[in-house]
Amino acid sequence: MSSCPFHPPHEPAANGSRTGAGEQVVYEEHAELDFDGRMSYGDYLQLDAILNAQKPLSPDHNEMLFIVQHQTSELWMKLMLHELRAAVDRIAQDRLPDAFKMLARVSRIMEQLVHAWDVLATMTPPEYSAIRPYLAQSSGFQSWQYRCIEFTMGNKNAAMLRPHAHRPDLSSRVQAAYEAPSLYDESLRLLARRGLAVPASHTARDWRAPYVMSLEVEQAWLAVYRDPEHHWDLYQLGEELTDLEDTFRLWRYRHLTTVERVIGFKRGTGGTGGVSYLRKMLDVVLFPEIWSLRTAL
Repeated sequence: MSSCPFHPPHEPAANGSRTGAGEQVVYEEHAELDFDGRMSYGDYLQLDAILNAQKPLSPDHNEMLFIVQHQTSELWMKLMLHELRAAVDRIAQDRLPDAFKMLARVSRIMEQLVHAWDVLATMTPPEYSAIRPYLAQSSGFQSWQYRCIEFTMGNKNAAMLRPHAHRPDLSSRVQAAYEAPSLYDESLRLLARRGLAVPASHTARDWRAPYVMSLEVEQAWLAVYRDPEHHWDLYQLGEELTDLEDTFRLWRYRHLTTVERVIGFKRGTGGTGGVSYLRKMLDVVLFPEIWSLRTAL
């Protein structure tokens, strides 16, 4: 096998040398090799800051997995929020093709987060027990980005503002997501602008209040789904929302099973019931009429 993945054995390399047994192509012709005073890959991505952000507190080997798992999840959530907020804005502007692209990307990001639990699940209960005392009260329950995602998706709960009150800079961001119309709120306002019979109680309400399912909203979505050719972009919006909640449910389920596998029914480090709390979250439905209409079709 060639030592260079870009050139098969005995074929000329880009720099004119030949790659035979025991030979190596040292570099590609025209490749940039000197970065003195110039921006490199590591500079652009701020890799020094990122790769030096892992500071294990315990002497245990497995803590690095725990830290990297959660840091990478936070990076994916940063991108997810970036896309979600933009999608909500585009829906408010009736720019649905842009919103569809963004929502599809959010669903793919969520798939990455689902599979990330497979890696954390390689941590056994004794391995986690070795690092747990060093976590103190820190918990993913306190992730301000995750809370913004929940609020933007429509799961509003004023009590969830409190874990961020000690950081006014972050608290203001979470508060803004709490007070703003959710992704589903803006979707229903769009249906109303298109002439569908969405009640005023769902288009001009207190956006901080938890969403309440409406039979009138279900009827509006049914009108879309019964005539998809006439309402094609709204029909596609409904399916994008379905995909998104579908993957969000998978993320919650894999979170639950991973926690149960690693800590059983112990309480979470942040004081929640752990598995019992996560089981309750499985019952949260973000876009209820999108699901209920299927029975009525």
